[in-house]
Amino acid sequence: MIIRAIDRKLLRDLSHTKGQALAISLVISCGVAMFIMSLSTLESLRITRQRYYDNYAFAHVFARLKRAPESLRERIAEIPDVASVTTRVVQDVTLDIPSLPEPAVGRLISLPPRRNEGLNRIFLREGRYVERNRGGEVLVGESFAKAHDLHPGDSVLAIMNGRKQSLKIVGVALSPEYILQIREGELLPDEKRFGIFWMDQEELAAVFDMDGAFNDVTMRLLRGASEQEVLDRLDDLIEPYGGVGSYGRDQQLSHRYLSDEMSQLRTMGMIAPMIFLSVAAFLLNVVMSRQIRVQREQIAALKAFGYNKYEVGWHYLKLVLLISAIGMVLGVVFGVQLGRNLTVMYTRFYKFPVFQFFLDWRIVISSVFVSGMAAALGTFASVRSAIRLPPAEAMRPEPPANYRPTLAERSGLGFLLSPAGRMIMRNLERQPLKSFLSCLGIAMAVSVLILGAFMEDSLDYIIHFQFFLSQRYDMNVALIEPSSPETIHEIRHLPGVVHCEPYRAVATKMRFGPIERRVGIMGLAEDSDLFRLINEREAPVAMPPDGLMLSSKLAELLGAKLNDRITVEVQEGDREVRLVPVTALVTEFGGTNAYMSAPALHRLLQETDTISGAFLTIDQNRSEPLYRKLKNTPRVASVSVKDAALQSFHDTIAENLSSMRAFNIMFACVIAFGVVYNNARISVAERSRELATLRVIGFTRSEISRILLGEMAIITALAIPLGMLMGYGFGWYMTQGLDTEVYRIPLVINPTTYAFAACVVILATIISSIGVRRQLYNLDLVAVLKTKE
Repeated sequence: MIIRAIDRKLLRDLSHTKGQALAISLVISCGVAMFIMSLSTLESLRITRQRYYDNYAFAHVFARLKRAPESLRERIAEIPDVASVTTRVVQDVTLDIPSLPEPAVGRLISLPPRRNEGLNRIFLREGRYVERNRGGEVLVGESFAKAHDLHPGDSVLAIMNGRKQSLKIVGVALSPEYILQIREGELLPDEKRFGIFWMDQEELAAVFDMDGAFNDVTMRLLRGASEQEVLDRLDDLIEPYGGVGSYGRDQQLSHRYLSDEMSQLRTMGMIAPMIFLSVAAFLLNVVMSRQIRVQREQIAALKAFGYNKYEVGWHYLKLVLLISAIGMVLGVVFGVQLGRNLTVMYTRFYKFPVFQFFLDWRIVISSVFVSGMAAALGTFASVRSAIRLPPAEAMRPEPPANYRPTLAERSGLGFLLSPAGRMIMRNLERQPLKSFLSCLGIAMAVSVLILGAFMEDSLDYIIHFQFFLSQRYDMNVALIEPSSPETIHEIRHLPGVVHCEPYRAVATKMRFGPIERRVGIMGLAEDSDLFRLINEREAPVAMPPDGLMLSSKLAELLGAKLNDRITVEVQEGDREVRLVPVTALVTEFGGTNAYMSAPALHRLLQETDTISGAFLTIDQNRSEPLYRKLKNTPRVASVSVKDAALQSFHDTIAENLSSMRAFNIMFACVIAFGVVYNNARISVAERSRELATLRVIGFTRSEISRILLGEMAIITALAIPLGMLMGYGFGWYMTQGLDTEVYRIPLVINPTTYAFAACVVILATIISSIGVRRQLYNLDLVAVLKTKE
């Protein structure tokens, strides 16, 4: 195959700039890899979830109630657009796990007689299905089984309807209802202290006096059904039986957490790659601008030899696309591998029968197209200048810079500078655009490093805010049923209890205009110290005697502001409906919550000082007898230990985000070194004739090195603060994209993160300077001076 002369020139140009080309290719590969890793993993999650939902009949509608006869099932099935209905018995019980000092909570769910009946069908990972007439047989959820090393043949003790009973595990199972195993009212999953168990329907109903009755219903709808109409009709049917409000799949806890995770993954897959590719486009523009300036005479010669202007433009664009193609190939390879690793990480948190990484070639093609367009658009102006350059003008060198005294010399301070210092200042001031672009390139490197690293600062702040400023208790004891005020005296006298603050919790529906949300209201003591409500300035919010206190996220979702009146429909008792004003907003980084003073909530419910639980501080030296007592107290529904919640946060959310942070930092460091190295190589290439001339007239190697390295030092020093500002802006943009109902990430950037970014860039500058110094020491004076300006 015959290679055209212009294509041989392209290969020579690529060889001469191989270091810069490789650096730019690595930057592009980072953007492509992040794009493919995030979006391919997102697509894998979407496909896996949808297959799981379809194959195991995940419900569209869910509802809880006190007790309803099975005859109600037929009336529910008659609701228009309902495809199928499953009624169940669902009951939370206290578990006594030998390896766990504090009590755990088990959720018992009834199973139909045959395995493939009903909705939310189980997948058996290990063991067999439960059999009738074999008392105490259960299946256990995989997450809880792994946390406690439980297998078929093992047993656990549970307090069921006031009596201790041994549950024999015959299988380990999964359900589409609990892809993420988390309990209502909890911010984080806790696989050690909350487990899902499945038991034969007749046996579970007999234990809890639910023969011929149910307390939980799930439904699948026909395609195109009006979900809201079905929910309204279902609520009307179950309300006389203590229904606490039906809800759709979008409010089902496991589904919502997974959906929010996918939303955050989509954000990460769009924002970070766009920033990386913007940096790459900028670098390509700088390199191509310099290449075209240096090759003005070659451009003139090419046009003189008969190549038209579009062939010349295509020649330079091919160089851009070739560099981009190298980055694309590397990015695809790395992105696929990182996507597989991310998929493996997700299997630790989200339980599917099979979770495989799917490489969608549409995503690969999109990444190639986006990176190619970014490269082409970034170098459009440079390539256009090559196209429009007339041959006669190209034969002449570029007009020299505007030579005049620098600002320091005009201000009379020039005497403070050495000759080398004056040369540095003159070069920077006489080529302001070039100096600014060099500074901007390094600033972008700083900003990308901050973007990659700030997430740890935000997580540390969430832990400090949530677990130390707001939740100052050691333990939260929740009761099975609202109890009389005397119960608080019994809790206070439990072994090891130092201080106790009661609370009242109630499920409600809140409506403001057309928007409705299912929200729990927590009634707190007016002088509550163990659970404090905090504003964005970390100051405690005074508890108003009346009215609602909404989390800022809930207020945003409802579209409500201070002093607006919200319709509150209580989902228990007489189901009071009241208009309640919003009297304060509080800051929280998880969930959507509402609060009232306990007396105001009692008035709303028209009840006495009933309590739902209590926050405790305890003597850690006496925790063992306290846990033993709570394990054997039938009225206790659950015990949440703050230290355990903190550990759960580290094991789930923090570990997940930290893994993404590690990817970002790795990519950011590559970009930082690529940017700084490119700037250094371009400076050497552009100044080589000038520096060689200085060597000939008597300047030593060290002196010419100081001139060039001094420029690099000044540009880096100016770029670092600019990059810090840009990094703050990128961080703000990222946190907006990660803002969901389940979690919010605050924008917190500690000084150590700024210092980390600055140190990496300074280190990159030093390493690049060593390479530049070596290149200057080996400068071929004769060859350089033969080159025309």
